[in-house]
Amino acid sequence: MPSRTIDRVRDHYLIERKLADRLRDAPEDQRSTVYGEVYDELFRSVPDHPQLSIDHRVRERHVLAKLRFVSRFLTKDSCLMEIGAGDCLFSINAAPRIRRGVVVDVSKVIVAAAEEVANLDIVITDGVSLPVEPGSVDVAYSDQLMEHLHPDDAVAQLQNVARAIRPGGVYVCITPNRLSGPHDVSRGFDEVATGFHLREYTGREIRALFLAAGFRRVDFYIGDRGYYMRIPAVLALRAESLFEHVPKAIRAHIPVVPQYLLFGLNVVATR
Repeated sequence: MPSRTIDRVRDHYLIERKLADRLRDAPEDQRSTVYGEVYDELFRSVPDHPQLSIDHRVRERHVLAKLRFVSRFLTKDSCLMEIGAGDCLFSINAAPRIRRGVVVDVSKVIVAAAEEVANLDIVITDGVSLPVEPGSVDVAYSDQLMEHLHPDDAVAQLQNVARAIRPGGVYVCITPNRLSGPHDVSRGFDEVATGFHLREYTGREIRALFLAAGFRRVDFYIGDRGYYMRIPAVLALRAESLFEHVPKAIRAHIPVVPQYLLFGLNVVATR
């Protein structure tokens, strides 16, 4: 699909921001329903949405790079749980390397591809609960999920993830850093995310959330394309703190890619 004009991007932004406000304001007992409604309305209203025209080859390269990173935590006996599985391409590629996989999403239609893989189980959730046996998962994984959760649901969802993971197991969580954002359609319009990234976090905030949810250790990794290096949390958070104190006017002129490589949140939380 050709690049969109600034007018089409602005139209997308206005539609998504209105729908995101509706989701932010939804009562807790209605959020799971509203979540599906606003996404359906977005894709109907924005037919040129980038997510509707993803190049399959680009998507597969992205998935294989992430799997290269996550594979260091997997064995042939592992149970892997992917949260927010979407097209299930990650779990489908991981399936030959593991004993069992669990794909978790809010819609069975979205994850239908997993039905064709013998060692993948489908679990449908309301976006917060995780109806899996406690301690049954060795490795949990999500990519670009945390920022889409309603902030009031984040701790409860993380507590459910921690409950599902066995002691010593890990949750690999990849999410953008607020300091280099916004990372949704509101980039260029607002200073903080106002679209379907309901909240973007810093590393310090993510670490506090994970520890409050019951994880005993939180590590950070830097890198790209599947090649990552663990760095001490104290160093990662110190670098983030220094970056946060750089004036926004200067930060705005730092290219996005270096910011992503250094401060993109590749988090591995140990249960």
